[in-house]
Amino acid sequence: MSRRSHDSVAHEKRVSKYRVTDDDLFDYVLRVAILSYITSPKIITAHSNGSETKEKEHHSKISGAISHSIVSIGDIFKDIRDGSKSVKFPEKLLKVLEQKLQNIAMGKEAAYSDQLTRRTMAVFYNHFMGDPFRKQMKENRSIEELILMFASQATGVLRKEPTLVDDAWKVEVNNQIAQFVRMLRDCLKGISHVSPELNSRLDMYHTKLSQSSTESGHESASASRDRGDPVSTTPGISSNIHDMPFVLVVAKLFKVPENAIQTEVDKLRKTCTEKAAVVDLKTCLKNINASAPFPGRREDFDNDAAWNQWRTLETSHLSQLMVAMMSLNPELAKSVPADGSGSPHSGSPRPGSLYSVTSASSNRHTGATSIGSRLSIFGGPQDDSRAVAGDDTVPETAEELLDGDDEIRVGHNFTFIPPNPKRFYKRLVEYCLTTDLETMFGPEVDDADEVPLTILSPPHTNLINECAARWRIGQPYRVTCFLELIKEFYERGHVPMECIPEALQAVSKVLHDLETDKWPSQDAELLANVYGSLYNIFLSSLYHSMETIPNIKVSEIQPYLNVLDHVRESGLISRFEADISARLSDLEDHVKALSEQFYQTKIQQLQAAPGVNRALPLLLMTDELEKAAKQLDKRFPEPLVGRVDVVSLVMEVAIPLFIADLQSSSKKLFESSTNGPTPDIPIQDIFALYRRTKTLLSMFEAFCPKGHVDFDLSQFFMSYVLQWLLDTDNKTNQWVQAAIAADKFEAENTEGQSSSIVDLFDSLRSPITFLQELEWSDEYQNARFITSLSKTISKAVEQYCRSVEELFMTEMFPRPTEYLQLQKSSAWLEKAKQLTTASEKKVEPFNFRPESCVKLNNVESARKLLDNMYNQMQVDKITDALARSPPVPEKVDRPMFLFAVKIVMAEDLVPLDTSPSALLDTFVTLSDEAGNRLVKTRTIYETLNPRWEETFDISVDKPLWLMCSIRDRALVGQHDVVGRSFICLNPAHYGDFLTHDVWLNLEAANHGHQGRILLRVSMEGEKDDAQFYFGRAFRSLKRSEGDMMRIFIDKMTPLIRHSLSRTVLKSLIKPGTVLDYNRALANVTGLYRSALGSASNEVQIPLPSKEKPRVRPEELTDVEIEGAIVPLFDYFDANLQILNTHLAETVKDMVMLRVWKEVLTVIEGLLIPPLSKLSSDMKPLSDKEVDIVFKWLKFMRDYFHAEGEGVPLEALQNQKYRDVMSIRMYYDWHTDTLMEECVRAMQQSLREAVPVKKRVKSVYNQRNLGTIKERKKEKQEKEVFSGETIMRILRMRPNTQEFIAQQLDIMQAMRAEQERSQAVLQNKKLQRTRHGQNPSIPPLPSNDP
Repeated sequence: MSRRSHDSVAHEKRVSKYRVTDDDLFDYVLRVAILSYITSPKIITAHSNGSETKEKEHHSKISGAISHSIVSIGDIFKDIRDGSKSVKFPEKLLKVLEQKLQNIAMGKEAAYSDQLTRRTMAVFYNHFMGDPFRKQMKENRSIEELILMFASQATGVLRKEPTLVDDAWKVEVNNQIAQFVRMLRDCLKGISHVSPELNSRLDMYHTKLSQSSTESGHESASASRDRGDPVSTTPGISSNIHDMPFVLVVAKLFKVPENAIQTEVDKLRKTCTEKAAVVDLKTCLKNINASAPFPGRREDFDNDAAWNQWRTLETSHLSQLMVAMMSLNPELAKSVPADGSGSPHSGSPRPGSLYSVTSASSNRHTGATSIGSRLSIFGGPQDDSRAVAGDDTVPETAEELLDGDDEIRVGHNFTFIPPNPKRFYKRLVEYCLTTDLETMFGPEVDDADEVPLTILSPPHTNLINECAARWRIGQPYRVTCFLELIKEFYERGHVPMECIPEALQAVSKVLHDLETDKWPSQDAELLANVYGSLYNIFLSSLYHSMETIPNIKVSEIQPYLNVLDHVRESGLISRFEADISARLSDLEDHVKALSEQFYQTKIQQLQAAPGVNRALPLLLMTDELEKAAKQLDKRFPEPLVGRVDVVSLVMEVAIPLFIADLQSSSKKLFESSTNGPTPDIPIQDIFALYRRTKTLLSMFEAFCPKGHVDFDLSQFFMSYVLQWLLDTDNKTNQWVQAAIAADKFEAENTEGQSSSIVDLFDSLRSPITFLQELEWSDEYQNARFITSLSKTISKAVEQYCRSVEELFMTEMFPRPTEYLQLQKSSAWLEKAKQLTTASEKKVEPFNFRPESCVKLNNVESARKLLDNMYNQMQVDKITDALARSPPVPEKVDRPMFLFAVKIVMAEDLVPLDTSPSALLDTFVTLSDEAGNRLVKTRTIYETLNPRWEETFDISVDKPLWLMCSIRDRALVGQHDVVGRSFICLNPAHYGDFLTHDVWLNLEAANHGHQGRILLRVSMEGEKDDAQFYFGRAFRSLKRSEGDMMRIFIDKMTPLIRHSLSRTVLKSLIKPGTVLDYNRALANVTGLYRSALGSASNEVQIPLPSKEKPRVRPEELTDVEIEGAIVPLFDYFDANLQILNTHLAETVKDMVMLRVWKEVLTVIEGLLIPPLSKLSSDMKPLSDKEVDIVFKWLKFMRDYFHAEGEGVPLEALQNQKYRDVMSIRMYYDWHTDTLMEECVRAMQQSLREAVPVKKRVKSVYNQRNLGTIKERKKEKQEKEVFSGETIMRILRMRPNTQEFIAQQLDIMQAMRAEQERSQAVLQNKKLQRTRHGQNPSIPPLPSNDP
C-alpha cells in the first residue's frame, strides 16, 4: 500500500519550499531507519512458538571462546594512546556513574541483576568512592583509565570465582567490561554537551568487546545461568517493524499505519542493506578524493586550513563508520560489485545554510541507535581514531577500504543519501518541529507538563541525528538550520521567545569547538544571514518595547538584549554594519522622541496644578528628571547593544528642555520672588531650584560628555544671590538689636560670655553656611559674594560694639534723675561748694558690676568667634581668587580712603578760671565742615595735660577739613570750649601710608593761645575686600575692648592718684606737721565703705578725747609707709575680686596689666613731669620722699604678684617698670652732669639706631587673630631713650628750659631728616607722585555747636 494513501489531508497538501516532497522525505528517512536497525548490535529473542532454541553445550565452547574471542584491553586502547588526541568525559559523569553503581550494588537495576555482575560492580564502587581515585579522575577525566580501572577490579574478583573453571573467568571479564562500557554509554545519554568523539569511542569499544563474545558464540556464565528466556547465541536480523525503533518513529511521524509501514519496509529490505551502506560510505570517500560536490570539496571552504581539517575529519569519520560495520560483519570487507545497489537519485547542488540542532535526550529508542549515528550524532570535529577490528582481514585505513573498489563511481550515486541532503535535512527538522508542536498543544499534554525548549521530542531528536549522520550533514549546518527554523517559527508566533536562546546556545557550542573560518563557506554565510535576520527582528522588538521610557524595566527587554548581544558579539554581522547603524540610529531617535513626550506630558501636569509659586513645578520636574536618571542608570549601566545609552539619550533631550523652560520663566520667577515682604516664591525655593539645576547640569555633563547646553547657571541666578545679600545686610540691624534685647548679660559658660554674642554669631554664621552650600561654580562671583557678606558681618560687629559700649557707658556713668535735677536747680551753689572745698575734695571710689564684666567678655569672645568665621569663609583663599581674576569694569566711583585719627594728648591747657589751682575735665570732639560731630572722646578729669589715647576711623573720598575742639565738661548746661584748631585729611598728603604726628596749636576766640594737642594720623586705601572688612571688624572689637578697659582703669585712676599723691607723701614726712593719722585713715576707709553701701559690723574704737595728736617721728617704718595706701589696697581687694570672678581669664589678665601700667604711670608722675619745652612748676622730691615712693612701688608690685598666684613677675617688671626704676639713678645728679649725660645719650642714640618710620598698622594686619599675634611679635619692647628721662628731670631744675628746647629741636630735626630720606627712597620705589592742594581753611564758627 502506498504511504501517501494513508496521509492526512494536511500532509497531502504540504509541499516544502525547497521542493522536497513529503513522499521523497518519507522514503529516505525510512531507509535510514532500516539501516539503523540492521547495523546495530543485537541478540534475537526467540518467539513463543519455540522456532529457535538455546544452545546448551556451554562448557564445550569455553576453550574456543578463550582461544578465539578474548580481546586484550590494552590492544583495544593501543591506537588511541599512540596516535589520537585525548578526549575528556564531562565532570557530571562521575556523579551519574556513582548513583548507577550504587543502584546496581543494591539490586535496583534489573538489567544488571546477575550476582557476579553485582559483586564486580560493588567492588569497583568501593574503589570508585575512594578519594585518591576520584581526585585522579577529576584531574584527567580519561575514559580509558576509567575502563582500565574497572577491568583491573573485575579481573581481581572473577579470577577467584570458583564457578568459573579453567580460563572461563577471562571470558566473563571480557563480557563484564563490555557491560561496563555499555553502562557508561547509557550514563552519557542523560548528560548534555557530550563530545561526539567520546560517544564514538565508547561505541567502538563496545562493538569490539561484543564482537569477541559473538564470534566465540559464548555467553557469559552469569547470563546463561540466570536468564530463563531462550536466547540465540548467533546474531540475526528481524523483519518485524516492532524490532525496529526508528521505523516506528517514522511511522508515527508521517502518520502511516503499521501494516503499511511493514509493507514499505519489506520492499526496501532488498535495497537497504549493509553493503549498500558501505558503498555509500565508499562513494563519499571517493568523491572527497575526486573533489566531487558532495560531501565537500576545496571550493566549499575559504582557506586551505579549513579544507584540510574538514577533509581529515570527514575521511576519518567515514573510515570509522565502515570499520565499525565491517567489524560486526566481516563479510562486508570483501569487494563490493560494480552493480551494487545505489541510489536512484542523482546529485544536485546543496542549498545555502542556516542554523542548529541540540544534543539528544536519552529515551527508549536511543539504545537502538546505529553505529553510524552514534559515531556522528553531534557531527562536530572528529579525531582520526580508527576502530580496531578483531579480525586481521578488516581494513583499517581509507586507502585499504577503497582498495579494489575502482568500479565505484564518483558522483551522487547513493542508496541512503537523498539528492540534496541539506534540503531534505531541513525539511525533516521542520516536519518534526511541526509535529511536536501539534502534540504539545494537543489534549494529551497537560499545561503543567514541562516541555523542552528545543521543541523536539527525544525520538525525533535521535531520528534527526541518525539521518544527519547518514546524509553527512555537518554540525555547522545542523545548528544553523535549526536556528533558522526556530526563528521562522518564532516570527509566525508558533514558539515562545525562550526557544531562540536555546537554539543560540547550540550554535555557541559548535562555535566553541570549531570557529567559523573553519566552517564550509555556505554554512558560515547562512549563519551570518540568520544572525542578521535575528538582529533585525529583535532590534524591532526592542524598538517597540521602549514605549514606557523612562519607567522601562530590565525584565521587559532583557530577553531581546540577550539575543542581540549574542549576535553582536559573534562578529558575524559586520557585513551589515551600515544597515545596523541606521537601525540603531532609528532606535536612538525613537528614545529621544519618547523622552521629549515624557517631559512635555509631565511638565504640563505639574504646571496645571493650582498655586502661585511658579518655581514649584520646575522643582518637582527636577525631582522627576533626577529620579529617572538614577533609575535608568541603575537599570542600564551599560549601553544597549553596545551603543544605545538609554540614560544619556533621555537626559540629552529632557535637560535642555528643562533649561529652556527655566529661561523662559526667568522674568516671572524674579518678579514673584521680590514682590513684597512675603513673595509668591520664597527665596529658599529659588536657591533649591539653583541646586537642583546644578545637579541636572552635572548629570548632563556626566551622561552626555559630547553634549552642550547653552546656559550660564551662575549668571542666571546671580541676581537672586545679590538680592539675598542685600536682604541679609538689611537684617543685620534687627539681628543685633534682637540679640542684645534678649540678653540679660549674665555669664552662661566658663568663658564668661552671655547669650547676645552667641546669638549674633549664630545669625551671621547661617548666611555663610547657606552661601557655601550653594557651591557656586564661578570662582570670581563666589569671591564677590563672600566679600559682600564680609562687609555685612563687619557692619554687624561694629553695630554690636557700639550698642554694647552704650550700655557699658550707662553702667559706668550712672545719672540718677533726682541728682541731676538738684544740680540744675542749684548749679551755682554746687560750683561754689567745689571752690570752697577744693582743698578737702574727697574721692568717691567706683564699684564695678558683673554685667559690665560680661560685656567686656563678650567683646573678647567676639574676636575668637570672628576668627573662626574668618577661617570658615576661607577669606585668604577668596582674596587670592579675586587677585587672580582678570580685571573687570567697575563703577566709576571716587576711591575711598580710611583715616585712622588717634587723639593722643594735650599739654599746657589754660584753665578757664583765674584760680591758680584750677584744673580741667576735658574731652575732644572732631566735627566736619558742616558742623556734624564725627568723633567724641571720653572725659579726662582734673588735669591740664590730659591723655586720651583714643583712635577713630574716618572714611573720606576727598580732602576733608575737621575742627578739633577741646571742651571742659560742665555738670549742667553747655560745655565750655577750651580751645580749637583745624586739620585737613587730604589723601594726597598721606599717600606714603605712614603715621604722622600732628601738633595742633589751640586757640580760643577771646583768650589767644590755649596750649596744644597731639593727633597721630595715618591713612590707607579703603577697598572692597574681605580681608579689609574683617580687619575693620577686628579693629572695632579691639578698640571697643580697649575703650572699655580704659574706662575700667579710669574708674580706678582717681583713687590710685589720690592714694599715691604728693599730698599723702608730704603728710608722711613733712617735719613738725601734726597729723591725726588714725583719723585720716578712718575717714578714707569710712568713705570707701560708705561708697560700697554696706553697713560695717566692725566695732569702731574712737580715740579718747584726752589723747592728743601724735607727732610723726623722723624715721618711718615700712608698716607706716604701707599704711598710708591701705585704702587703695582695700579698694583693690573688693573690686579686683569682682573682676577676677566675672571676667574671662584672658580679659582679666589684660585688665590687671592695665591697672599695673596705670600704677606705674602715677608713680612716674610723682617723680618727674612730662617731657615738654615749657617750664614746669613741679619740684623734685626729697630723698626720703623718693624712698617712700619706691617702697610704695615695691608694695604694689608684691600685691599684684601675690606670691606667684597673681600676675607673673616678668610681666610686672616690664620695660615701663624698668624705666621708672632708672629714674632713681639720675634723680640726685647735678644739673651740669645731667646735661652732659643727656647730650652723650642723644648722640649715641642717633648714632646707633637710625629710626625708620614704619607704615601705619593697617586694617589688613588685624584681619584675624593670627595676623594680630604676628604683629605683636614684631612689636618688641625697646628701651626708652635715657635722654628723655634726663630731660624730664631737668624740667624740675632752674635755668634748663632753653637746653631742653634745644635738645628737642635737634632731635626732631634729625628725625625729620631721616624721615625725608626714607620718604624719597620710598617714592622712588613706588613711583608715586603727590597731587592736590589743601582747600582754604574755613572760618571759625561764631557760635559753639
